[in-house]
Amino acid sequence: MWIENKILREDLEYVVSRPYIKWQRMENKTVLVTGGTGLIGSYFINSLLYYNRCHTNKIHVVALVRDCEKARIKFKRQLEEQLPYLKLIQGAVENLPKIDGNIDFILHAASPTSSSFFVANPVETILISIKGTWNLLRLAIKKHAEGMVYLSSMEVYGPVHSEEKVGEMHPSYIDTMSARNSYPESKRLCESLCASYYKEYKVPVNCIRLTQTFGPGIRYDDQRIFAMLIRCAVQQNNIELLTEGKTKRSYLYLADAATAILTVMTHDEYGQVYNAANDKTYCSIREMAEMVARVVANGNIKVLVKTESPSSTEKFMPELYMNLDVQKLMQLGWKAENSLDKMFVRTIESLQR
Repeated sequence: MWIENKILREDLEYVVSRPYIKWQRMENKTVLVTGGTGLIGSYFINSLLYYNRCHTNKIHVVALVRDCEKARIKFKRQLEEQLPYLKLIQGAVENLPKIDGNIDFILHAASPTSSSFFVANPVETILISIKGTWNLLRLAIKKHAEGMVYLSSMEVYGPVHSEEKVGEMHPSYIDTMSARNSYPESKRLCESLCASYYKEYKVPVNCIRLTQTFGPGIRYDDQRIFAMLIRCAVQQNNIELLTEGKTKRSYLYLADAATAILTVMTHDEYGQVYNAANDKTYCSIREMAEMVARVVANGNIKVLVKTESPSSTEKFMPELYMNLDVQKLMQLGWKAENSLDKMFVRTIESLQR
């Protein structure tokens, strides 16, 4: 998907026009993106390539992908248009291939993202995260990188049982005996690796704790809650929740996630961690489902609750509240500007196009 998609084109124009991003730091530089065919990695790559369309001083992008053939299909139009500025390298972060040439900035976005994968493959979830992050931090030293961003997750806070604002210094608790927690626990350790490499080796790295993020580019068959709601709205099927839907969290549009990453990447303070969310989208899963049924599906579908046995829902996080405080990121000038209903409408329109 490229600029022939009107929604994506409008979003990329929004990303490259944000005045608080210090784009000049990245001009004529090379950016390595891991997880290049993933949702956030590919969107970030598109943002950099769209910047190239609008400016004389270009940004070179190196995308690390597990399957080059899949990546060539995904970036077919981009490669045709900007082949000198987009290079694909096949490999995995846990077994990092040789990467020649300069690397000035790194976005480490490669990570398992499926709850089903966490439950079925907890060992692999941990090893991919830790070995991959360790390899990228060592690469940053070798290449004398100017900046690196590690994509972490709101899940590092564990289950929060009150609706207080959750800032970056909020205490957390994660049950290490739960295999599902292989994901947040490995994210916590990777953050510690980043902080340690900054302290000991002066690697210019920052971490971003993303809330659940979606927008143009999601797979129609994605198994996360927002995708299920989108399918129900498009197909005009009633929404069936497998829990009471009491968990509350904020969400973030992909374009706003891209501007958050770029803001942190081009900022000149390191060894920091930032929450990234749109705090105006804070709601329960049930409330979000009701909004989709009422606003996005024009009231033509209903929300039904069909709770099942605990074993069938073990992939879900326990009931929690995650009202992320984003003031620290906003102090850099960043702001999320896309509302929850707009996120759904634009994602659906992009899929239909």
